Amino acid sequence: MKRILVMTMALLPLMLMAQARIGIVNSQQVFDLMPEKAAAEAQLKTLSEQYHAEYVLLQSEFDKKYADYQTVAADLSMPETIKERRVHELQESDKKMREFERRAADDIAAKREALTKPLTDKIQTAIQKAGEQGGFDLVLDTAVTPVAYFGPNTVDITPMVKAILGI
Repeated sequence: MKRILVMTMALLPLMLMAQARIGIVNSQQVFDLMPEKAAAEAQLKTLSEQYHAEYVLLQSEFDKKYADYQTVAADLSMPETIKERRVHELQESDKKMREFERRAADDIAAKREALTKPLTDKIQTAIQKAGEQGGFDLVLDTAVTPVAYFGPNTVDITPMVKAILGI
């Protein structure tokens, strides 16, 4: 009797899942087709190019200071105090470049998040709507969660999501 109860308890979740209606969606595919994506990418590209141009300027300033330092370091008659000051300038310049690079990367990441969040929210809302309209108990996103196997009763709702979004 105890064995039957244990078997029933073990198989109950599987029996319930067999009755569940499962849908799959590829949110990345939907995201790639959204017209707003191109505008977001253009803004990110412009921002990235601006930061790159500024970084190139900082790099050329550093290179000039380094060339000046090499000239000073090679001059045996130059006092050590001047050489140390030049080394300190190089270190400060390098520190500024690294800080700029870090802040630029953070700014680009924040801008990317700000531009893509409304799109992903829109997709998520469309997925929920498609799930409700189709009567699905569970919708898996194949772009986020790799699934090894989809049974024959699994329905791809990506076309429904695209239709809801008008793409």
